[in-house]
Amino acid sequence: MKRILLTAAAVLISTAALSPAQAYQPHGRTEVIIVKKAPPAPRREAVPAARRGFEWVPGYWNWSGNRYTWVKGHYEKVRPGYVYQRAEWRRDRNGWYLERGGWQHGDRVAPRHDRDGDGVPNRADARPNNPNRY
Repeated sequence: MKRILLTAAAVLISTAALSPAQAYQPHGRTEVIIVKKAPPAPRREAVPAARRGFEWVPGYWNWSGNRYTWVKGHYEKVRPGYVYQRAEWRRDRNGWYLERGGWQHGDRVAPRHDRDGDGVPNRADARPNNPNRY
């Protein structure tokens, strides 16, 4: 009986030690999920032909409680005066957390993320000073 209990305890401890820890912390009015394990590299997605009045939102890795799951890219209807901020994983001293993204009012978007306001972050924009989207 002792051997069974020790084996069960060892399995539980090793499972808890190997799984990425997460914590919920208040961040403004929403909760932030912090994950100790880095997200996988983004998948390459085929971007469908451009659609007038819509903006392509690229896919991203989401945390589903115990693992990363891919959320496919899709089109969003353009909102005049707003810029779409894509979901992005960031790292701080506690681990990795997801900035969910979404529509941000144009005057509230940090200029360092999208200098020309075309909806493409500077780090992924071939021409970060050209507001022409296509």
